[in-house]
Amino acid sequence: MAPRLLGCVVSTERDGSTVAVRLEEVEAYDGSNDPASHAYRRMTDRTAPMFEAPGTVYVYRSYGVHWCMNVVVGPPGQAAAVLLRGGEVIKGTDEAIKRRGRTTDLANGPGKLCQALAVTGNDSGSVLGAGIMLDATAPLTPAEYSSSPRIGISKATERLWRFTTDR
Repeated sequence: MAPRLLGCVVSTERDGSTVAVRLEEVEAYDGSNDPASHAYRRMTDRTAPMFEAPGTVYVYRSYGVHWCMNVVVGPPGQAAAVLLRGGEVIKGTDEAIKRRGRTTDLANGPGKLCQALAVTGNDSGSVLGAGIMLDATAPLTPAEYSSSPRIGISKATERLWRFTTDR
């Protein structure tokens, strides 16, 4: 499911401003089958959204600093999610610049993407369509993306579950 999110557009409307990002980088995490997943050992209060229905949003804080957003893709009860690692702002650039406090590198990392979209831990457990939208009308073909090892993990590093656009 992860590469099918490449090319899709994730957007938020906050305080009357809409920001939209075309996804260019994602990573897959497979719950109890993946020692790099937050849900590998068991469900916790923090990871409970990962066990919900597909389309549920799971947001966590990385290193106590940056919010990171995942979209649940597995069936209820099986924690499988895709980390939205980054993309290109295609709407609401001025608002993204305001939120990020800079004019470059607006959404090219999971924390930057969440900051540009104004996604926080308050969004964890919400469902796509309720504040966070995902337009999946333009997914890429396999010829348009590559896979590689995931970034910033120490377990299951051999899995080629990071997907990036070749555009």
